[in-house]
Amino acid sequence: MKRNLILSMAILAAFALVSCKSTESSYKKAYDKAKQQEQAQQVNTPVQVTPVVTPVQTVTPVTTTQPEDNSDLRTENLTAVSGTLKAYNVVCGSFRSLDNANNLCSTLKNKGYSAIIAQNPATGMYRVIATSTNTKSDAISSRDKLRSTYPDAWVLYAK
Repeated sequence: MKRNLILSMAILAAFALVSCKSTESSYKKAYDKAKQQEQAQQVNTPVQVTPVVTPVQTVTPVTTTQPEDNSDLRTENLTAVSGTLKAYNVVCGSFRSLDNANNLCSTLKNKGYSAIIAQNPATGMYRVIATSTNTKSDAISSRDKLRSTYPDAWVLYAK
């Protein structure tokens, strides 16, 4: 009797588990039904088209001028050791030793620059000047060209 009771309980449990199993087809049916309803709503809903208006902007031409870069403009009293100083000078090197200044000056002259050496009497430093001009914009453009070789080049205004 006990055996029959256990066997019947096992059959009922197996039947309960098998009958609750969901199948893929039932999910597919629900998905297809929802998709049909969505399509029906899209067909019945009129689509409103609103035109996109893009405002017309007029462009005014801008003339570019070289910026006045004062970030590395220094002012010093200088005395020319070789050559003639003008108002704005592009310095490529500063040395305490005149021999080192002469070496850089000759290197710059070999590259085609009109290099000169000037001394700051207050500090005793020798400034090697690659180019000397009367206008600040010419000095800035020369400095920018020299920075490819001498990244620490700067503009000096001689008093």
